[in-house]
Amino acid sequence: MPQIRVKDASLYLGVSDDTVRRWIDAGLLGSAKDDAGRTVVDGYELAQLAKQNAVLPTDPSGVARSARNRFVGLVTSIVVDTVMAQVELQCGPHRVVSLMSSEAVRELGLELGSVAVAVVKATTVIVETPIGKD
Repeated sequence: MPQIRVKDASLYLGVSDDTVRRWIDAGLLGSAKDDAGRTVVDGYELAQLAKQNAVLPTDPSGVARSARNRFVGLVTSIVVDTVMAQVELQCGPHRVVSLMSSEAVRELGLELGSVAVAVVKATTVIVETPIGKD
């Protein structure tokens, strides 16, 4: 299993280094020392903790759909021209940008600060990994 340094684990979970260390001290997360003597945690165990602690806002739309990737967030930017619009949502730590018709923006009543759900149905999702990371 991959070993992840405490400082990186804190970034992935959106918490401080001290919080990760407290979780280790409390037994919520196991740890070991790497070859350089740094504290590391097991990647799989960290992934399980991340999944368990995820705060997922309720989808306010109440619509049943086949797409499984839903991001509830706030509209932070709208750029509209005569035909097309670019709408940006901040969904937790994730920025999601959508291109849509200007008509759709009007019909949806989108405005800065409004709640919206970005729904992604993709047959291709590209997964990348860092190269040569300690």
